[in-house]
Amino acid sequence: MEKTKTHTIFETACFTGYRPEKLPWGYDETDEAAQRLKLRLADVCALLYDGGIRRYLCGMARGADTYFAEELLKLKAQYPDVSVEAAIPCPQQSDRWPAGDRERYLSILRQCDEITVVSREYTKWCMLERNKYMVNLSSVLVAVFDGQPGGTKFTRDYAEKRGLEIVDILL
Repeated sequence: MEKTKTHTIFETACFTGYRPEKLPWGYDETDEAAQRLKLRLADVCALLYDGGIRRYLCGMARGADTYFAEELLKLKAQYPDVSVEAAIPCPQQSDRWPAGDRERYLSILRQCDEITVVSREYTKWCMLERNKYMVNLSSVLVAVFDGQPGGTKFTRDYAEKRGLEIVDILL
């Protein structure tokens, strides 16, 4: 990790959720269920803001992470005191993504207040280390989660053990 954080965890929320392969609509963001999820994420962001949360960490994966980051950037446009940190597992995160996904990713990164690279290179554990990094700096975890095994479940379980407030958004 490259920087020492100065924010308090009591004002910070982080996010975990599924990649497109695990979402019921896959890559079709025009699907009605995808649109509902985005509206729910916007509502949760607004509620967190109203509850005093000003700092948000996002892992920048494709799918639900991207939706969350985009909703946060809309919130930031309304409320300049919102701070969005991209927590990137490794510099190579988007290297193998389709061009459109990489463009979207880079656009989000350009709008973030802070970018943290958790591991200098890809390892089989860097995604989980990124998730632990976010949870360790947060008091709230927002999770798009329906019980499927994988990184989202690991992150949710880790946050629960750490005593974070968890906001589940079920699919």
